Amino acid sequence: MLSYNSISTPTTPSPNPSNGIRVGASTSAVINNSLQSTPSVPKEVAEIRLNLANDWKVLRSVHQMLVDEKAFCANPDEWHEKIVNFVQPEELKKLIDLKIEENQKYSLEEIQKICQQVIKYSVKTSHGRFHNQLFGQMDPYGLAGSWITEALNTSAYTFEVAPVFSLVETEVVRKVCELCGYGQGDGIFSPGGSISNMYGVVLARYRSFPNIKSSGMFGMPPLVLFTSEESHYSFKKAAHWLGFGVDNCVIVKTNAKGQMLPEDLEIKIIEAQGQGKIPLFVNATAGTTVLGAFDDFNRIADVCQRYGLWMHVDACLGGSALLSYKYRNLLKGLERSDSFSWNPHKSLGTPLQCALFLTRHAELLPQANSTAVHYLFQQDKFYDISYDTGNKSIQCGRKIDAFKFWIMLKARGYGSFGRLVDHALDMSKVFMDKLRQRPGFRLVLDDYQYGNVCFWYVPKAMREQTEDDKWRQKLYEVAPKVKELMIRQGTLMLGYSPLQYRNIGNFFRMVFTCFPIMDESELDFILNEIERLGDCTSLSNGCL
Repeated sequence: MLSYNSISTPTTPSPNPSNGIRVGASTSAVINNSLQSTPSVPKEVAEIRLNLANDWKVLRSVHQMLVDEKAFCANPDEWHEKIVNFVQPEELKKLIDLKIEENQKYSLEEIQKICQQVIKYSVKTSHGRFHNQLFGQMDPYGLAGSWITEALNTSAYTFEVAPVFSLVETEVVRKVCELCGYGQGDGIFSPGGSISNMYGVVLARYRSFPNIKSSGMFGMPPLVLFTSEESHYSFKKAAHWLGFGVDNCVIVKTNAKGQMLPEDLEIKIIEAQGQGKIPLFVNATAGTTVLGAFDDFNRIADVCQRYGLWMHVDACLGGSALLSYKYRNLLKGLERSDSFSWNPHKSLGTPLQCALFLTRHAELLPQANSTAVHYLFQQDKFYDISYDTGNKSIQCGRKIDAFKFWIMLKARGYGSFGRLVDHALDMSKVFMDKLRQRPGFRLVLDDYQYGNVCFWYVPKAMREQTEDDKWRQKLYEVAPKVKELMIRQGTLMLGYSPLQYRNIGNFFRMVFTCFPIMDESELDFILNEIERLGDCTSLSNGCL
């Protein structure tokens, strides 16, 4: 195990005699006296205070650990390193001391060892072969931005405590509103896409029924949300958390590509009206979680305008197409929506979390969410209080999430990200071509709109068998078993999923993101690795 005790650290400046502080032998006496109990500082607290300078040394050693333990693996030459050293939960409890005690005192060296173990047994999500989620490798500029905001440790509610970061968030919101066609709209960074989607529901409700903010939903007919069967589950959560009830989150059918059927949406709206309910909100999706489908925003907007519903677009995944030169047409009609959510931490490689909510209705965020707390949002401050963004938020304290995205855009220009999005989606097309040409691989759909590619692998031992229901059940067990072998060996991480609403069992889901920047050789590695693991002895001998 590497030792981090010898890592150089900044020395504490010597006391300056001109400041009236004694140096030399007398300094020891001053320090020793500081450990003695006083009415204002108990001895134990004085000891912590004295050791704080030494405690800060852990920062340099932790950075070196991250490098030594290959936490980033950004260079393709390092992609042979394991993505994860997987151990079962009970074994992991034995390897890392998880207990929290009242008076435990660990030395700096012991804490360094614990940190090293945590890094060793964690998943290296910036590894170039991590494709398990909708996010992947981080942009290093984004990570630098994250380190800065963590070190400065402030909150995004007032200009007073976050002067630069307040301006940064305002500029990012302004630029994205310009890109999406919202003009003088408004927005806010939130703690994830699920919360961004809830913002959309809250604003829709406030616009139609502003009195609900003060008097609640008592005595009202049920308000109804509409979303597709392929959409994210956060809308059912929103219906629960915001008091609509999950039964009033109506699921709309999709076509073969996973796109919402506008004609079924209209039928469901009319049905809700016939039941004495009030249709309120429609969610359209730009990049569904599994199939990466984009709804037809113009047709959905037509329905929403006809019946007076708020149209939200969940673009948490597909919002990055805003920057694309080749695929921006996927978002055609987005400008007609009332609000949308976008997670740059997905396709673009911004470090988690980075989630943006935007609306064309600039006045609604503060109107719906402000409670005019006078101890924080005083009206007689000495600067322009329009930069106090906390009144727009449902939170009080809020992480600085805009800066890491902003610094990435400053470093590369948003045009570079447009080209990276284009490359990622181009590579997804190349990957589909390779799948079509390889024996044993089958696409779940003939084509995909975005960077999600869903497919099966049929092991050699199964290819000559009758493809009946029993065979299909066996096929659906291939992806979980191959995934297990991937993780145990640490060579690759790829997601899998069923489509339960279509009675389709497990298949692999490969997600293409801006980082890592893929080439064809890496696509070949992925397919070769699935073949190797899929045709291993355990599978061929009928363990499935």
